[in-house]
Amino acid sequence: MSAPSTTLPARRAIALVARREFRVQVHKRSFWVSNAIMLLLIAGSMIAFSLFGTGDDRPSVGVAGDPALAAAVTSAAERLGSPVDVREIASAGDGRAAVAAGDLDVALLGDESGPGATAVVDSELDPATRAVLDAALADRATGVGLAVVGVTPSQLAAATPPARLTVDALDPTDPEAGQRSALSFAVLIVMFMQIVGFGLTVAMGVVEEKSSRVVELLLSTIRPLDLLWGKVVGIGAVGLVQLLLYGVVGIATGLATGLLTITGTAVGVFGAALAWFVLGYAFFAVLYAAAGSLVSRQEDVNSTTGPLMMLMFAMYGASFWYLGSPDATALQILSWIPPFPAMLMPLMVAQGTVSAWHVAGSALVMIVAVALLARAGARVYERSVLRIGATVPWREALRSR
Repeated sequence: MSAPSTTLPARRAIALVARREFRVQVHKRSFWVSNAIMLLLIAGSMIAFSLFGTGDDRPSVGVAGDPALAAAVTSAAERLGSPVDVREIASAGDGRAAVAAGDLDVALLGDESGPGATAVVDSELDPATRAVLDAALADRATGVGLAVVGVTPSQLAAATPPARLTVDALDPTDPEAGQRSALSFAVLIVMFMQIVGFGLTVAMGVVEEKSSRVVELLLSTIRPLDLLWGKVVGIGAVGLVQLLLYGVVGIATGLATGLLTITGTAVGVFGAALAWFVLGYAFFAVLYAAAGSLVSRQEDVNSTTGPLMMLMFAMYGASFWYLGSPDATALQILSWIPPFPAMLMPLMVAQGTVSAWHVAGSALVMIVAVALLARAGARVYERSVLRIGATVPWREALRSR
């Protein structure tokens, strides 16, 4: 098909088509309803988790008949950094009954004949709780021994030189690792949904225009490549706005509820997700547009978009693999091969395992790939979008004329 003489300039044509696609999408009632529900789910789930998902998991220890022992357990727990819920119970029988009923994890029964004690548990004693109880009993025994020789605990502390252990970790644990992992998982899910959802929106829009013959009018004044990019840009802008809303609400709710404390990292991951969504969406959108041009009915879209979904699930699987094995050599290689960087790079940014030059290099490779695919997609689009009837095979659409 040769370009008509009245063809609009590329920039103007793309802007007009993009503006039209954006308005069509945001004027749909389903768009506002679905996004309102999604935003409520994001905020509501985070608020609910902050209220009910981070309950007090401290073991409960009941101490029978010895207030000094109860105080020793509390002091030892604070010193060891393993807090326990200490309660005083009336008798050994009450303690055993409370453990049997599940009201107490441990009933600590003092030994009247010495500084020892018996810990009553349902099945086994947690090692951390045992360490606290052992320390408490040792403290009480030391206090008894000091009293015998006429030395107070404060006098012993004053005469004892400080002995501190300094830990030199060769590979220190990241205190923000848990939040980084949560951010990575959230980015993975949202990126997959956004790219697939808006890619299919592009394909469905192409089929709708083709079946209604609207595309014939559009191509009388607009080049196929300009029409293709206009649809990609307009629908992609809707996806970007939607992703922006999700991120702002998610980060704001996380900070307000205290679930999220790594503000700089969260904002950095959010920015990376937006940038890589643009590249990943552009990569797949031009292919979805070409796939949509091959069919004349929306029911047949799945037959031409099947290979794209397989590629998307391959990206999804590689991303989950990265969450479990971030140092895998194969994943480092895949991070350079389009379209895998679109989902791997935001995860690497969230985990803090990628350098700036790696991000920039992968982005450049993705941009080149998108530019090449846009030309190939426009060729398929041009050769197929005006053919009504049977599905056009990919091989035929790509064949040079």
